[in-house]
Amino acid sequence: MLALIAGTGVLPEAVVGALPDRPLVCAMEGFEPESLTVDVVFRLEQLGSFLADLKARGVTQICMAGAVQRPKVDPARIDAATMPLVPIIQKAMMSGDDGALRAVIGIFEDAGLVVKAAHEIAPDLLPPLGCLTEAHPSEGDLADADRAVGILRAMGSADIGQACAVSKGQALAVESIFGTAWMLQSLTQRPDAGGGVLFKGPKPDQDRRVDLPAIGPETVTDAVAAGLTGIVIEKGGVMVLRRDHVVAECNRLGLFLFVRERAV
Repeated sequence: MLALIAGTGVLPEAVVGALPDRPLVCAMEGFEPESLTVDVVFRLEQLGSFLADLKARGVTQICMAGAVQRPKVDPARIDAATMPLVPIIQKAMMSGDDGALRAVIGIFEDAGLVVKAAHEIAPDLLPPLGCLTEAHPSEGDLADADRAVGILRAMGSADIGQACAVSKGQALAVESIFGTAWMLQSLTQRPDAGGGVLFKGPKPDQDRRVDLPAIGPETVTDAVAAGLTGIVIEKGGVMVLRRDHVVAECNRLGLFLFVRERAV
């Protein structure tokens, strides 16, 4: 039996839609999905009890999908079943995103649960190689994407982010803890004439079962507002949510969407 630990955004709905049978839908309090009925709501302070409940229900696999922020932990609400996990949770809360998620994966696996990736359940979320839009990248755009790969690799070693914007070989902005939308918003007042690409890809050594980067229709709108000319993503490393809508928006706004090979 599969349990979907759902966060906000449209990814949880896409995962449920790809399954033949409805999973048990779970969510952390305060981060419930907008479009799904949640069966189990839990708090981080009762994670141990939540794990025991999953096993009692016959759950053997979990999939984590959707956005979740780091919650504020109330020490007074930590229950006895969660107390042994406190050192791991504390370390995770002090780590970068990838480090924190690796710790969470370890907790679930130690409980005997198999962690499945969202794109493993819904493989159509990963688009094919090549240009998906009417507009195509120029040689300069592809060179900027090459430059972005190096920037993202350096960011990944520091466990910082999964996206950056590059124009004429120069970094315009890099993703931080505030996410891609915030990064693109920061470029709406850029002092130059515009241009450049948004590049998105996973961190070099991240566990791809969770937090695989994604783009959606809002990413297209934000990229245009930032003055960029296109989006480049890594094949097999970035999910495209509502792909038909994304491509249609790119075509309407004159943006290109290019899927490039994974950098070696």
